[in-house]
Amino acid sequence: MSSLQLQGVSSGYKASVVLRDLSLDIAAGEAVALLGKNGMGKSTLLKTIMGYLPKQSGQVRLDGTDITRTAPHRVARMGVAYAAQEQAIFADLSIRDNLRIGLARESDFATRFDAIEPIFPVFKTRLKQYAGTLSGGEQKMLLVARALMMRPSVILLDEITEGLQPSVIDRLAQALLWERKTHGTTMLVIEQNVAFALQVADRFMVLKQGEIVEQGNARDTTAAETVFAYLRV
Repeated sequence: MSSLQLQGVSSGYKASVVLRDLSLDIAAGEAVALLGKNGMGKSTLLKTIMGYLPKQSGQVRLDGTDITRTAPHRVARMGVAYAAQEQAIFADLSIRDNLRIGLARESDFATRFDAIEPIFPVFKTRLKQYAGTLSGGEQKMLLVARALMMRPSVILLDEITEGLQPSVIDRLAQALLWERKTHGTTMLVIEQNVAFALQVADRFMVLKQGEIVEQGNARDTTAAETVFAYLRV
């Protein structure tokens, strides 16, 4: 597990500034849910952390190491798994090949898959099936399963529940709770599904127009009400 810190980070797309002097601190082993309406900069934040978008100012640190200017593939090698909102599966590859991509060694596959198979039993007998033939919910599960196969120190999740039926959402929540209990993995969960976010997180933050405007304990009885107040506006 690793800590993740952003200090005074501003970023965006060319001349358009989306994140404005944003700072946050996620302790090693902590799960933080970042919520907000569409267009507030949530996905931009994850792309900025991963290095897909340049930082106009500020610093990003992973377990104390400055990764502000680090390339995305190097950030991944440092133990950061990223499940993007755009379903980043390889449709023409098998389920097994998709799961294998994040592993450094082929020899790790059997052990890693055996560990996650009870959480994602849908894949047990379908490893040779093309990923592109999976349903939308199964593709989201494959994204999360691939991230867990990496045994990352940090997982970044971008609205993985969008468009999913309740049973799949519950399956994903149980997978993340299992991951935290088993490996103590640090998580930053971007969501609009408030119930899911508060279920898997220790703390919540609300992002509005590129700035964090509210935060609190996810277990607080008023947490959902606080978040919904911002989402309704």
